[in-house]
Amino acid sequence: MQKLEKMRFHTAEYNFAFLDEGSKREIRRKTLKAVAIPGYQVPFGSRELPIGRGWGTGGLQLTLSLIGQSDIVKVIDQGSDDSVNAVSIRRLIEETSHIASTEDTTQATIIQSRHRIPEDRLRADQILVLQVPEPEPLRHVEPSEEVTKIQHGEMDYSGIWLTLYESIVKWGAVTQGADYPVIVHNRYIMAPSPIPRWDNPKLHQADHLTLLGAGREKKLYAVPPFTNAVSLQFEDYPFEVESFPGAACRLCGSGETFLDEVIDSKLGQIIYQCSDTDYCNRRCEQQEKGMF
Repeated sequence: MQKLEKMRFHTAEYNFAFLDEGSKREIRRKTLKAVAIPGYQVPFGSRELPIGRGWGTGGLQLTLSLIGQSDIVKVIDQGSDDSVNAVSIRRLIEETSHIASTEDTTQATIIQSRHRIPEDRLRADQILVLQVPEPEPLRHVEPSEEVTKIQHGEMDYSGIWLTLYESIVKWGAVTQGADYPVIVHNRYIMAPSPIPRWDNPKLHQADHLTLLGAGREKKLYAVPPFTNAVSLQFEDYPFEVESFPGAACRLCGSGETFLDEVIDSKLGQIIYQCSDTDYCNRRCEQQEKGMF
């Protein structure tokens, strides 16, 4: 009874999925423009939400403007369904829309994520929404927004290439980890959000639509299905993902996923665990059933 009264309260207080219909239409129009121009940062009127800017408001606005009654939403934070960020955003979506949520990647129609792309290859009927803290890949070499717009228009990305080159000269390899830049549709260099390099190849020629939103910076952009999204690389220094030689997940035994390093205080050593908790849990269940 208390749960029913709670739902009635939210239904009376909020529009479906919190945002008003005018705001949703504006975000959808800008989303269509982003899909039509892959990798291009589209400005939009970022709305106020009951969470602090920088905590995923850009991705949340995309999700709230896209969901319908039949959708199933999954929210993850660095691969985990149970972090504070993921739980809070999922709760807000549930209580303002009453749509179904899931922790199973294969069941979700919309997946909102912070800093990871699920290990499972996403399908054409799924949408991936990535939260973005800094959408401008040129920002660390050019502080002026006016200048970066000109550089994108002229395809002047020398500053980014120079940064990668300096890393090679100094360290003998490209050391940038998360948020490694990609060139989309052979045109725009794009910040893929702080996903690890491991996830970059999942954007290239993917079956699904990827939307990226930065609420604080008021920008959104997209990688449509079957679009080239190639990580920057030199001929003699090709792009490489993270490697975990000899390591495997302590729970499911996988050595073919992105692994988190965990310090075991009892053993006094580093152990590894799958970053994608849903993938790890399903793999453990399959092992228990003798499926592999």
